[in-house]
Amino acid sequence: MQYIASLSYGKDSIIIPDVCKEHGLPLDRIVHVEIMATDTIPADLPPMMEFKKKADRIIKDRYGIEVEHLHAKKNYEECFYHKRGQKTKYCPGGATGWPMLSFHGAWCNKTLKMSCLSKLNKLDIIQYIGIAADEPNRFHNLTDRKRSPLVEFGITEAMARERAEKLGLLSPIYTQSARGGCWFCHNQSIGQLRLLRKQYPEYWALMLKWDNDSPVTFKPDGMTVHDFDERFRNEDAQLKMEGYEDA
Repeated sequence: MQYIASLSYGKDSIIIPDVCKEHGLPLDRIVHVEIMATDTIPADLPPMMEFKKKADRIIKDRYGIEVEHLHAKKNYEECFYHKRGQKTKYCPGGATGWPMLSFHGAWCNKTLKMSCLSKLNKLDIIQYIGIAADEPNRFHNLTDRKRSPLVEFGITEAMARERAEKLGLLSPIYTQSARGGCWFCHNQSIGQLRLLRKQYPEYWALMLKWDNDSPVTFKPDGMTVHDFDERFRNEDAQLKMEGYEDA
């Protein structure tokens, strides 16, 4: 039997090794699914990638376990341009495009993340997952094979954050305006998209390219990346007119 901690680098999952050490729970491996946007561009933004490197060093030094970074067979761009069958309802024979929930499901999560984690389920393992004691709406994910040390020892979200901060393992998504998760995610807020366009124009340009090639819109309500781009350009123009050119 192997005991494996699933690491997202969020405040809850990142303290699992420390909780295990404190309470004498067995822990053999720590795994993280690393999603790639393209062959060379990670799905996480640079501040998060730097934090991951730092966290990996701390975890190795403190708990003696090297974080394993799992990768799906394909990156996001490859899945995005995957040719669909001729009988499909949307754009027969065309690219898959944006993973809109209302059309063909969130293929991104299933293909790029869950496919990696599902391989672990074929092993004789106990998987530790980051669910806090005050998240009862997530308790249905806990089974005989999936446990949460935080739930078992009464650690709340606030307690997890405080502990991660004391350990030097608090992600920048909690202390800066950095986004966690994939920078191309269709579930992003308008504010997050606005920041992406401003801070990472090269990533925004890639999203515009993908948007041109997608048979479905970026958002379920029909909004495209180009629609957002036009909105943000108009906002910039208005700010310049009002004398806030650096805003």
